[in-house]
Amino acid sequence: MSTARAERLVNLVLALLSTRQYLTAERIRGIVPGYGDAASDDAYFRMFERDKTELRELGIPLETGRNSAFDAIEGYRIARRDYELGEIDLAPDEAAAVALASRLWDSPELTGQAQGALVKLRAAGLEVDDQAPTVVEPRVRAEPAFGPLLAAVQNGQAVRFEYRRSGSPERIMRTLEPWGVVSWKARWYVVGHDRDRGATRCFRLSRVTGQVRPVGKPGAVQRPDGVNLLKLVSVTSDAEPAPVTTARLWVADGRAAGVRRRGTVIGRCAIDGEEGDLVEIGLYFPESAADWITAQGPDVVVLEPDVLAKTVQDRLEAVVARQGSGR
Repeated sequence: MSTARAERLVNLVLALLSTRQYLTAERIRGIVPGYGDAASDDAYFRMFERDKTELRELGIPLETGRNSAFDAIEGYRIARRDYELGEIDLAPDEAAAVALASRLWDSPELTGQAQGALVKLRAAGLEVDDQAPTVVEPRVRAEPAFGPLLAAVQNGQAVRFEYRRSGSPERIMRTLEPWGVVSWKARWYVVGHDRDRGATRCFRLSRVTGQVRPVGKPGAVQRPDGVNLLKLVSVTSDAEPAPVTTARLWVADGRAAGVRRRGTVIGRCAIDGEEGDLVEIGLYFPESAADWITAQGPDVVVLEPDVLAKTVQDRLEAVVARQGSGR
């Protein structure tokens, strides 16, 4: 979402919140900055229709109605009773964390949703700077099937897709009632009821080929109560075999909680006079592990294996070089 459009949406929300009357489209055009730049009436109405759709997709309760029985044209407003949440008070470091989180996803679908969340926070009066520079900016990459499968979960709708099993070039069509999409050991999985097998199954998203197509009506699929999706993925036969690489990392005291959760503390050691924990961790995909280890900055140092340590060091040096050049 462009900055100009985000600002226009925020201004539209504020205008519709500030009145108890229904505002007509023409009235909105005159009072909301950004709409006056439309080249023609048709261009404005197309812009306004897109913005209304965007607000509804963001979950903002946009009402339509007329102020009296004598009004010939419907107007719009946002009822505060339906829109307002409790007071949101973020400390500067918390606001910075929210801004960084909005830049985490390297996926068009989720990037749009993250930007939508920022629009809501700004409309609530919170200053969240999502353009602030960072030394290391992590990214969460999702497979092409991620967006359609997540949408199917949210819509409660079954899907069909081609799937390639591990070690086999054969592609099999599957029909799944999806319950959720989860990440397990650096890979994304969808969990649900496989109609073809009549049983619960987990599918790795990187093996989904072609398009994911919705089947049946939305709302027809419901996740059973008490289902632990991560547990199902961890015990499924389709999960990855034992780790192929064991890494030893130095982790600064009180830092890098995500790394600590993935590994096991096996001792203590000091680097350049700073004390920290010696953590051993099994890695399924060392190359992708280098990405999130690099994102920890100086809080984590790779001790073994040498190839992973060299990869992380190269990426840190590249980040420093980019910062030095102003890019």
